Amino acid sequence: MDATVVSSPGKVLIAGGYLVLDRAYAGVVVSTSSRFYTVVQDSVGKSDLITVRSPQFLEATWVYSVKLEPSVIVEQLPSNTSKNKFVHLALRSILSLACEMKGIAHVRSRLSAGIDVCIVGDNDFYSQRAQLAALGLPRTLASLSQIAPFVPTGVKLSSVHKTGLGSSAALITSLVSSLLLHLSIIPPSDLIENGTHGRRLAHNLSQYVHCLAQGKVGSGFDVSAAVFGSHLYTRFDPAVLQQLMADDASASQSLLSTVSPSNEAWNYRVAPFQLPPLTRMMLADVDAGSDTPSLVGKVLKWRKDDSAAADALWSSLDRLNQSMAQTILKLKDQHSHNPEIYENCLYSLSLKKTTEWLSEPSNSASEEAIISNFNEVHTFSEAIRGKMREMGTLSGVPIEPVEQTKLLDLCIAQPGVIGGGVPGAGGYDALWLLVCDPVDSPSSQQCPVKIIERVWSTYKELDVSPLSAVESMAGGARIEQFDAIPGLKNAVVAH
Repeated sequence: MDATVVSSPGKVLIAGGYLVLDRAYAGVVVSTSSRFYTVVQDSVGKSDLITVRSPQFLEATWVYSVKLEPSVIVEQLPSNTSKNKFVHLALRSILSLACEMKGIAHVRSRLSAGIDVCIVGDNDFYSQRAQLAALGLPRTLASLSQIAPFVPTGVKLSSVHKTGLGSSAALITSLVSSLLLHLSIIPPSDLIENGTHGRRLAHNLSQYVHCLAQGKVGSGFDVSAAVFGSHLYTRFDPAVLQQLMADDASASQSLLSTVSPSNEAWNYRVAPFQLPPLTRMMLADVDAGSDTPSLVGKVLKWRKDDSAAADALWSSLDRLNQSMAQTILKLKDQHSHNPEIYENCLYSLSLKKTTEWLSEPSNSASEEAIISNFNEVHTFSEAIRGKMREMGTLSGVPIEPVEQTKLLDLCIAQPGVIGGGVPGAGGYDALWLLVCDPVDSPSSQQCPVKIIERVWSTYKELDVSPLSAVESMAGGARIEQFDAIPGLKNAVVAH
């Protein structure tokens, strides 16, 4: 099947919650192995129609008619039973940009047969509690692997229980990138490297569409992770989009002049980041729910009302965030210089609680340096949690609620667990852990991943369900081979 397929990863903000809204501070964002996939094909005999399907949901097919002159108009056909603002705005923006860059005749020729678009997300983006219950399976990583890929949710899009991995940002990025490729606006080679003109164009346009759909200019770290993968993120100045947001991309303003990578007003920064080798990020969906926009609004009001205390707290938090990030990057270097020593140290740490990590007197200088850095990551992550709880107390917002604190403390006290926290804005809906994951696991029962699974499955005070996502080693948005993704063809063709 001749199709353009682009995937984009989800995200976990492991440090920099709230601070990432301010250009003075950087956040530590990890991209996930869970991805959104957009499959674009020419249809047959549907000139100037674009059909978009999301087969994991009920009533999730949207058909749009397209007019390119005198300006781009994308109208949803009245026969559709639901609306999708994200998709509608993405299509209008992509086609407007395409006309500016390649001309109306080029775009008309690419639409001459019509276009079919299918969008699916990996199961981790949505709670799988109901699926596991229906299959009679316990909430374990092994059970999650038994659920069919891209499994239908059985509900409308508006009713789905999301897990907080940044589904809307990953969806928009994969949709924008795939259509820019399919319409020959950017070449395929531009999605191989990270700093290319085409990738940066996809980033800027995705940021704009995401902000327009949400009705505000957010920090953008979720879209940035979907485009670039794991990194240290410093946001762009919201002013770059203010004019476009104000006139809603009317024909009076050039979209290209704003979203072009040559526009120096795009002053975001993306610095390389990766979790330490032979460690694993573990994620859990905690079914208590929190409303991120309301949390953010209350914290920002507190920061404005009590600016001196807030600035002092944010500065100290930023120092901890950056110290943790730089120590993690040191571990990556230590692994590359001494892989065997690093692996031996990590195996040893996987058997011990953090309180026992510094108690071995016979370590060599190289071993001491590695163990000391792992211990520092633990110390920094715990200090970050403390400062985030302090921010929660001062602002009256449950950033790390008491219930989450008890669960995290229990998890972090287990052997081989380096640190953890509540990602992003916090609240009751998720947690992340960084655990040792050695090449030769001690035994299945002593393996830190298995220990944490047992803690989660037997915990009574909160409803905890694991996610299968780990850090994505495949980077950000990338071109996929349609037949190489397990379950993708079935999801696209069968529904």
